[in-house]
Amino acid sequence: MSIVDTIRNRRSIYDFKPKQVPKDVIAQILEPAVWAPNHKLTEPWRFLVINGRTKEKLAHIYCKIQRIKTKSENPAVLEKATEKGYAKLMGKPTIIGVVCKKDKDALRAKEDYAAACCAIHNILLTAWERGIGMQWSTSGLINDPESLELLQISPVEEEIIGFLYTGYPAEVPERKRVPASDRTVWFD
Repeated sequence: MSIVDTIRNRRSIYDFKPKQVPKDVIAQILEPAVWAPNHKLTEPWRFLVINGRTKEKLAHIYCKIQRIKTKSENPAVLEKATEKGYAKLMGKPTIIGVVCKKDKDALRAKEDYAAACCAIHNILLTAWERGIGMQWSTSGLINDPESLELLQISPVEEEIIGFLYTGYPAEVPERKRVPASDRTVWFD
């Protein structure tokens, strides 16, 4: 498959088969991430592969976030939010967290964040090429103090750019995009 075909065919996947992606395949998917464009070669990223007990602990934290987000005192509504939140995270075979170093210099911080986003894109495309789907999520977990502590992230030094829910797609949705020509202005 050409890179253009991979880019055009890649989709965000929300439903996964229960089959686990092997550890060596995850490692292969992460390797091209470090080749993302990166001004001054700061390599501001690191990757967290989350499974097992840690994923379950993260799911419980997500349940708390969902209960607060629900803004209800009705026990049945809160219970449903809890069950839905737990099922959502536990239904993802693997979760990959992408972390970016923070910088006090605003321009460097912006460049590093952009580089980490490019690294994520490399991960998404590499995974898709291998038949593995992902969803890039920036839920309340990325700023939650309890999840940061669980994942050993110092919020002073680093930030989570997103979680990549990872697995074999149960379904691949159809998508359309506005052609680039409709969004392009040419200057002479």
